[in-house]
Amino acid sequence: MKQEDKELLLADLCGRVPYKPKIKIGEYHDYTLMGIDLSKEKPIIVELDGHSFEVSCKNVQLVLRPMSSMTEEEFEKLKEYSGLKYDQLDLASYQNGTYKCLDFYLSEVPSYVVILAFEWLNKHHFDYRGLIEKNLASEAFDGMYK
Repeated sequence: MKQEDKELLLADLCGRVPYKPKIKIGEYHDYTLMGIDLSKEKPIIVELDGHSFEVSCKNVQLVLRPMSSMTEEEFEKLKEYSGLKYDQLDLASYQNGTYKCLDFYLSEVPSYVVILAFEWLNKHHFDYRGLIEKNLASEAFDGMYK
């Protein structure tokens, strides 16, 4: 794993820890992210069946939902929760990548709205950084986060 990818993955993981996302190690999807300790050689703490252990970044992938899987109902909840109000922001453009990294839109709104939007996306396990495309995350299968 390139250092740049490792840093991106760790930055993303840090924002997701409170929401206990699923982690894939090898072919298994049942691990849950429990924490990160950057002072250790194996900084990612995962849990399976009540047992915790540490793993290296190179051995894990987050299991995330692509932005394209967001439903109209979820999109409305995101807007309501965060205060996103612009008329030009619609679900279709959000799903097809126009707002994939949210840079264009979120640069035009107050910072508290940006923070709330990212918090909601993390809580609902959406890949807004393109980690699936970079092979740093796997796509969640139906019902995984329901």
